[in-house]
Amino acid sequence: MANRTGSADLPLHGGRVPPWLAARMATLGAVITQAIVHHYGRDEFLQRLSHPFWFQSFGAVMGMDWHSSGITTSVIGALKRGLAPLQGELGIHVCGGRGKHSRRTPEELTALGDRIGFDGVALTRASRLVAKVDSAAVQDGFNLYLHGFFVTDDGKWTVVQQGMNGDKRQARRYHWSSQSLKSFVDEPHAAIDGPAQGEIINLTDHRAEGSRTAQLDLLTSLTPDDIVREFAALTGTTEEPPAQAMLPHLVMPAHHDVRSSDVFTRRLHGTLAAAAERGPVDFPELLLTPGVGARTVQSLAMVAEVVHGAPFRFRDPARFSLAHGGKDRHPYPVPITVYDEAIRVMKSAVQKAKLGRDEEMQALKRLDDQARTLERTATGPSFEAFVAKEHTASPSLNGHSVFGWEADIANHKPGSV
Repeated sequence: MANRTGSADLPLHGGRVPPWLAARMATLGAVITQAIVHHYGRDEFLQRLSHPFWFQSFGAVMGMDWHSSGITTSVIGALKRGLAPLQGELGIHVCGGRGKHSRRTPEELTALGDRIGFDGVALTRASRLVAKVDSAAVQDGFNLYLHGFFVTDDGKWTVVQQGMNGDKRQARRYHWSSQSLKSFVDEPHAAIDGPAQGEIINLTDHRAEGSRTAQLDLLTSLTPDDIVREFAALTGTTEEPPAQAMLPHLVMPAHHDVRSSDVFTRRLHGTLAAAAERGPVDFPELLLTPGVGARTVQSLAMVAEVVHGAPFRFRDPARFSLAHGGKDRHPYPVPITVYDEAIRVMKSAVQKAKLGRDEEMQALKRLDDQARTLERTATGPSFEAFVAKEHTASPSLNGHSVFGWEADIANHKPGSV
């Protein structure tokens, strides 16, 4: 039986990811995927995608809006672009997407099935059933507009899809995983993300099995007049259903800026301390780059946590926005120099690991291990002081946002986006 792992409130944001960030997200997303597959296998990568807390943190570490619904679209798009050249090597394929791309999922799955050898017809049926369940069997006020289907060569899959409630300016994300799926209509979700909406119709709840059976019986054994009489007899019933067990609930706040209350500061201090202690030992060549190396190791420590962290580590996805900032200057502009250096180090580690030289991959894992150890005792700057320092350093690190280059903004020049 699939387990729900939690829910989250996601503010609905408009806008587009600028090309300079979209390209980097595709590259970083691909190398993080390769690192996870290298250490834990592709089944584990699918499981990560089905966890809403990890998914949000994954998007945040890539410089996307840390709390908004836009992470879903941008992460799926980045992975579709970044993993396309690696399909044969990794055996992971990304189908669907937003709008018209969502509607192409069946033909993409059919083509993949013909080329690779899995049952494309069965997977197409799974894709349609997933969409139908979340649009019809779960009537929660959100209209689906995005459907991402991740599938491996052996036919295992994860679906991430999202619905919109325009009136409330909110989105709800749904996660599915085939690895624990036994039924499409009896508690099939790995997780449902979104704001609480009061009472909803959810015919996939296990307690609704009797209702599903009764509805079929009604349709096959009663006339329309009989159904009307049955409904009239039931009107006014006040019996309460049994309470549903509470699930972990990730609240993505409406405020756009990142605040200290959104971040577990002791984990930030552990990351900073680990970067200071392990960096000179494991990345000496990197630290020869004046003014860049030490800051890049901090970002690498957060990337390493996305690769190696246990599920409970991602309960504050805002913290991962401190790796590479955000396109909208929250918590600070994207430091392009740092971002590109982090990509270079990750690419080098992955390429060498393919050749059997695992030293750099293991160095990144040690960085993450050290951060977890040090967070129990480490001290460091306040969240506000850390962010202020990043804003000050932004022009020298080629800080960039949708508003332009920070160096131009600092000099009161019109920026280029």
